[in-house]
Amino acid sequence: MNNYLESQFSLVGSRALVTGASKGIGAEIAIALASAGADLVLLARSEESILATKSKAESLGRKVSELFCDLSDPKSVAALLIKLADEPLDILVNNAGVITRADAVDLTADDWNLVMQTNLTSLFQICQVVAKPMLAKGAGRIINIASLLSFQGGIRVSAYAASKHAVAGLTKALANEWGASGITVNAIAPGYIITDNTEPLRQDANRSAGILARIPMGRWGTPEDIAGVALFLASPAARYINGEILTVDGGWLAR
Repeated sequence: MNNYLESQFSLVGSRALVTGASKGIGAEIAIALASAGADLVLLARSEESILATKSKAESLGRKVSELFCDLSDPKSVAALLIKLADEPLDILVNNAGVITRADAVDLTADDWNLVMQTNLTSLFQICQVVAKPMLAKGAGRIINIASLLSFQGGIRVSAYAASKHAVAGLTKALANEWGASGITVNAIAPGYIITDNTEPLRQDANRSAGILARIPMGRWGTPEDIAGVALFLASPAARYINGEILTVDGGWLAR
């Protein structure tokens, strides 16, 4: 049994890039991959923000390197892409993202562009650069973080919903192009998870109660609930899963 589990879920010998790895879902995914044996490249805005994740991964015996980038800044992303061209990677997890809340008629062009640049444009550019060496060697795993708002419109989050619909479509498009070359491209669509992004919802007693009433499992999700799914999609066990948008929502969409 142990041999089977190791053959299906071990990431020993692999190297994974996780964006937005300083806290929340990104940090938990990074630690899950490290626990399975992967060395890490952690992407965050600053060195200080990444210290806790780096320390945990190194305590597991993993090698950890860091990259720093503001994904909302095209110039910062351009510099990052040059560095990524020299990074040999087996796994890419595009987790970084932002959300803005405003009535659609009041949403500014700057806020729209901020969300699209961070959630979609930079994600696509990172996929492009990382996929080239993966295509050359005929293997790779790409995991994008989508959202329930890849399927729904949400409330006062028009830019975010548009970006996450696009992430789902892009995931399928890249899966179609790269699957025959040994790269799987999938996405995870988290439900209502306890993160900084959902803090305003959790602080609104009426809204939080309404959300919980619709979730069959009756609780908010945690970053750990997402991390195990990312580990599965990165593992040999998921070798024939491609182009999927896997919801992890406690049953929200089934309601």
